[in-house]
Amino acid sequence: MTAEQKNESASREWLIPEEGQKHLKDIFKGLKGDVRLVVFTSGDPKNEFDAYLRRFAEELSLLSDKISAEFHTVKDKAATEHKVTLTPTLLVNPDKYRIRFTGAPMGEEARALIETIFLVSMGASGLSPASKQLLEELKEERNPRVFTSPGCPYCPGQFMNAVKCVIAKPDLVAAECIDSDEFPDLSSKYRVGSVPHTQYSETFSGVGMMPEERFVLEMVALKDAEAALRERGMQPQAAHGHEVEAEKYDVIILGAGPAGLTAGIYAERSGLKSIVIDKSIIGGQVATTPNVENYPGFKNVGGMNLVEILTAHTREYSNVRENEPVEEIKIGKRIEVYTAKGVYLSKALILATGSQWRSLGIPGEKQFFGNGVSHCASCDGYTFKGKKVLMVGGGNSALTDALHLKNLGVHVTIVHRRDAFRAEKALQDALKREGIKVIWDSAVEEIYGDAERVKGVKLRNLNTGEDSLQECDGVFISIGHIANTELASDIGVHLNDDGTIKVDRGMRTNIPRVYAAGDVTGGVRQIVTAVGEGATAALSAFEDIQNPYWKKKA
Repeated sequence: MTAEQKNESASREWLIPEEGQKHLKDIFKGLKGDVRLVVFTSGDPKNEFDAYLRRFAEELSLLSDKISAEFHTVKDKAATEHKVTLTPTLLVNPDKYRIRFTGAPMGEEARALIETIFLVSMGASGLSPASKQLLEELKEERNPRVFTSPGCPYCPGQFMNAVKCVIAKPDLVAAECIDSDEFPDLSSKYRVGSVPHTQYSETFSGVGMMPEERFVLEMVALKDAEAALRERGMQPQAAHGHEVEAEKYDVIILGAGPAGLTAGIYAERSGLKSIVIDKSIIGGQVATTPNVENYPGFKNVGGMNLVEILTAHTREYSNVRENEPVEEIKIGKRIEVYTAKGVYLSKALILATGSQWRSLGIPGEKQFFGNGVSHCASCDGYTFKGKKVLMVGGGNSALTDALHLKNLGVHVTIVHRRDAFRAEKALQDALKREGIKVIWDSAVEEIYGDAERVKGVKLRNLNTGEDSLQECDGVFISIGHIANTELASDIGVHLNDDGTIKVDRGMRTNIPRVYAAGDVTGGVRQIVTAVGEGATAALSAFEDIQNPYWKKKA
């Protein structure tokens, strides 16, 4: 950093908080090659998005000698050269790669930008062997465009799939991250209703974050992975077959929510080598919770912020990997776990696989998912700013999400099938203060719309039996969760009547050396209980490895 840069750094009012500056400086110490950030703005000094991106790029350049920033307006020759027509736009090393952020990265997209900077500097894609093999089949150009939203924790992971492909095949692949809220006309053109929405071509798209290998396969084939595999005469799991050397651990933890992350900490502190593997992003349901107000030590903390704190703590001890779905588990002398990216052997297994959103099971729900129907207020709430939506449910999650939507400027009404909420009194009081309307004693019977979007729902009053139509632009469903027990069932773990995993007080299942913790075990589904169960499971694993109870004679 030059003397001039040091003076500017010391005197400026920073957009990035001090703690964030320290964290980024540590990350950027690992940069190898130079990274050039090229920013295009409208030229209007009053444009807040332009101003934000300009400041953010400037500050990143002040945090590392390896990062430089340059600025143009959309009227400059450079804009024509790089085919930039929308502002603000940021290009990363445009002389070598076609990576662009269309819109100011004011939320979760910032994480994708930081990771992009790191990968571009290293010049390595980080793709798995299976992904690289699939990408070798690509013979035509691809330009996946990932539509995102500031509050979506899944969006950065999906865009990074695209970035990795660009770095691996810069001559054939381009990638664009588009803020769906800043560019509503573009979002409307591609019928973006839920994010991340990936537009692989003008005619083929996908919704949701995908495992890396699936993303690559769909980008190459321009069709759903299942269809592409059937054409090849392959089963889904066969797409990832490759020889790898097994990694050995004392404990394998499946699931990187609060239970799994805590189990990783306690396992390592007990002297057990551990790895935490998640099929999706780190954090589980907490990552999509706008605000957490009942976790001890935090009066109010954003769900993603809490996840980052937990993750940073766990990474000091354990190996944490995300976006790595498990394909098979084998129980033998050693426990074997097979994923698309590797094979893992261990003495013990902790299932912290969490739960997924429960569906209503009504006409129109699947048809309009991603086009007006959503389960994630954090991900998709911005899309409905200024519009009318219904929140279906009456528990803590439903009320929390309704309050979040109201705060975003969404006109939200709650539909509840009873005459009273099950949610905490504090949330009910907040609902009253905000003046959020409630339709009591009613159930959603059908979601209807046109070829593109939701237009409304059919409601039934459960007291009178009368049907009515309620117009709306979207429906958010928050009616509880279903435990993710597929892997547990496959290996013979006993389940409770409600489908959750049956455990004893030590979080032991019926299978020796296999434990479970968190939402997948049912009971009180709270962050604080998940943390306690994760710790208990890890300590039980330590105790049993030292003194195998199943080997003792009666």
